[in-house]
Amino acid sequence: MEFAEMNSAVLFGLITMVTWGIWTVLGNAASESIDPRTAAAISYLIAGLFALGFVIVSDASLAVTARGGLLAGVAGLFTGIGLISMYVGFSHGSTTIVATFGAMYFVVAAIIGMVILGDEVTTTRVIGIAFAVVGMVLVAQ
Repeated sequence: MEFAEMNSAVLFGLITMVTWGIWTVLGNAASESIDPRTAAAISYLIAGLFALGFVIVSDASLAVTARGGLLAGVAGLFTGIGLISMYVGFSHGSTTIVATFGAMYFVVAAIIGMVILGDEVTTTRVIGIAFAVVGMVLVAQ
């Protein structure tokens, strides 16, 4: 990866981190004010409209292959399950625990990447995943 690509990756990663952190806090507040399932639906309705608007005003390709459409649809299904689980979790437990465990989705993605997709398994990656798991255990205490 070139330096310019890495900077873009870091920039967009930071934007994602900050906006999802804010979304988590606001989602928790919403789920305390209204039914968490309704809050989840409103949240993703707005997100979906925003994403659709972005596609329309940007230079995004509107070409959809059967495989790409299916994969995007299944990804959306899992997104919805995770979203509803998170909002309902807020009404049953601590924001700190629900948000931290939810944010550890990268551990699942990393394991799938290494075990199924053939990403390189390195000592550093395994140690990083182990530290993430230790962090989850510590936060849950």
